Amino acid sequence: MSEAKRQLHLNAFLFGTGHHEASWRLPDAQPEKNLDFNHLLRIVQTAERGLLDSVFLADGYVGRSNKLEPFTELSALASRTKHIGLIATVGTTYNEPFHVARKFASLDHISKGRAGWNIVTGAGSAAHNFGLEEHPEHSLRYEDADEFVEVTKQLWDSWEDDAVLNDKASGKLYDQDKIHKIDYEGQYYKVQGPLNIARPPQGYPVLVQAGSSESGKEFAAKVAEVIFTAHQSIESAQLFYHDVKSRLAKYGRTHDELKILPGISPILAETEAEAKEIEDQLFEFIDKDEAVRRLSERLGVDLSARSLDAPLTLEGLRSTDEVNGNKSRHQLILDLIRDEQLSLKQLINRLGGARGHFTFTGTPIQLADKIEEWFTHGAADGFNVMPQVYPSGLDIFVNRVVPELQNRGLFRTAYEGNTLRDRLGLKRPENARRWAKALQ
Repeated sequence: MSEAKRQLHLNAFLFGTGHHEASWRLPDAQPEKNLDFNHLLRIVQTAERGLLDSVFLADGYVGRSNKLEPFTELSALASRTKHIGLIATVGTTYNEPFHVARKFASLDHISKGRAGWNIVTGAGSAAHNFGLEEHPEHSLRYEDADEFVEVTKQLWDSWEDDAVLNDKASGKLYDQDKIHKIDYEGQYYKVQGPLNIARPPQGYPVLVQAGSSESGKEFAAKVAEVIFTAHQSIESAQLFYHDVKSRLAKYGRTHDELKILPGISPILAETEAEAKEIEDQLFEFIDKDEAVRRLSERLGVDLSARSLDAPLTLEGLRSTDEVNGNKSRHQLILDLIRDEQLSLKQLINRLGGARGHFTFTGTPIQLADKIEEWFTHGAADGFNVMPQVYPSGLDIFVNRVVPELQNRGLFRTAYEGNTLRDRLGLKRPENARRWAKALQ
């Protein structure tokens, strides 16, 4: 794709009443609707009206998130939408490749080619929920994930694209010669196959990855087609963008085969002053004691006796090497403390807005300026849009920011193609088994 035709890719990260931890306390917030499908449907239809590439549901196996299971939710959404991509997080550490391959193939068929898989290894330990003694070590989780994805792709390829015949004259439903065992045996998995459902319409659902550690970046360069990442500055985003894109060649991939979407978490209003009022109100609603407790646990030091207004230092804080969870997010917090000399209050406020993603408070035009700056200066292929308040934050983004981006020639004015791969400019992968046969 030429630079003149290069356009933004936008994903909406769905998250209850909003990505600000105190959004549920706003007067017009409706936390009681977090499990209300029709409420969620309206939000997703707003994203589709705005021509966004996709929506994304994060997931995990610990905590009290009180949210619907993503395959159930996205399958229901697929029946009530036409164009927008549907991306779900599914971790590799506490799942099996056959289950995941089958579920995503089903979602891709139901949605007619709009599914995407956000591949995570599990930042938080769920060992106690799955009969394990402890959470696997970070680098081992990525070794496991590498093999997990390979098995899953082979299972999708176990049916050739034309294996289904439905030939009434011959009495054949399938061409059995085009449905293959995979007989995979590796360090972590032993899977015979074949899968029990035909190859997905997209070949593979779009493969998304969200880790930004060293292991995560290498895994992304090898496997991912979209990266969700967190950066606090354009300089940091540029370094990450160049780093990951430069790794693609070793895996025989081009720059266009991987889209990098940093998170951007806006508070938008008609004037800066109005947006700042919303920001101040949200901060007042933060449970400060709980925020300090969580931060103390993450950083490995008791912050409860610290003044909220005193600048933090790195002294005594847990290093990233000591973390067995989300290493990149931990390092981002350390960088904030070091580079911006934030007070405890400022850090709580920054993390409360979007857990370390880039936050923005201002007008739609100002946000469009920021998006254009990052996009045209080698920091992003688009953005993972994370409104701090739902649904109003997405409403104003679609109603005001999207038209401004369209006026600047940066974003589509109509959906192109039929699948999520089409929207992202990604090729449909060849069936590896058919290809291998052709080479024999």
